[in-house]
Amino acid sequence: MLVFARISRKMHNLPERCPAQLAERKVGPMELKWLEDFVMLAHTASFSRAAEARSVTQSAFSRRIKQLESWLNVTLVNRSILPSELTPQGRAFLPMAQEMIRTVYGARQMLHPDAAEADSFVRIAALHTLSLTALPHCLDHMRRLMPQIRSEVAPDHGGIEANLATLAEGEADFFLTYAHPFVPLLLDPDLFSWQVMGQDRVLPVAAPELEFEGGTLQNGAGILDLAVASQMQVPYLDYGTTSFFGTVLQRVFYDHPGLNLGTVHRSAICSGLRELALHGRGVCWLPEQLVRDDLDRGALVLAGSSDWAFDVEIRLYRLRAEQRGLVEKLWAGIFQTG
Repeated sequence: MLVFARISRKMHNLPERCPAQLAERKVGPMELKWLEDFVMLAHTASFSRAAEARSVTQSAFSRRIKQLESWLNVTLVNRSILPSELTPQGRAFLPMAQEMIRTVYGARQMLHPDAAEADSFVRIAALHTLSLTALPHCLDHMRRLMPQIRSEVAPDHGGIEANLATLAEGEADFFLTYAHPFVPLLLDPDLFSWQVMGQDRVLPVAAPELEFEGGTLQNGAGILDLAVASQMQVPYLDYGTTSFFGTVLQRVFYDHPGLNLGTVHRSAICSGLRELALHGRGVCWLPEQLVRDDLDRGALVLAGSSDWAFDVEIRLYRLRAEQRGLVEKLWAGIFQTG
């Protein structure tokens, strides 16, 4: 409690108060999740996106931010504008909140019996598809820079914002993700730095024999261009509109207004959609690195011309705040060779 009292004093420029004085104000205990919520809100500048990343309702998320503001007795967020902005007090408190989160999780790690061994690992969070495609190449690059390095993959939290939170919460040192101009990340550049690790091309693919409604089979090669010309509805394996690829595809479809798609399955997981595509269930847009072997052996074919494809960057993110020496040394090597 005294630690948080000192933070409150620093922000208000007030004399430090003892626990008894805090009790007179009926100030309850600080909760770690409030700090994590606040850091997520600072990253996304959106109450709705931050709440989704934290797996709570927006009303519950807003209530927890208000509880933190009440505890500190300051306003941290300017809610009168969109996107939301931190107040001067909020900007001052953000590095303190990040440091407290790292301290708590760091203490848990240090007290663990195998803490010394764990500290020798680099922890990487990655989107599920990238853990299958780009991550092995990324690890090879890291090992060329530091041959003794050991790595650990953090669980995929299901979305870019949620995975970025693992950096602030000390669960991961790096985060490997896709980037595209049509999917803006509302990130404070003062909090994160990133490096491009590669490129990939997302291709429309289908099985050589594509199953249509009623069980009829059609040649999957070039089916998209044929469908636009003939007004035919094409069975579609859908990402939904909120996933990364789903967001980009909304623009692709806007640029091809004559396309008639009939969703037969929806999932945000590329590898699952690939399996259905291999079985002829529908057309799907998949990263080339994931399906190159399938295309080479003829298990999948291109469902459209190059106009239907789009390029994505593969980026590695980290917190700008100083990290462990191992992480800093590795990042310096990545940045110099990038």
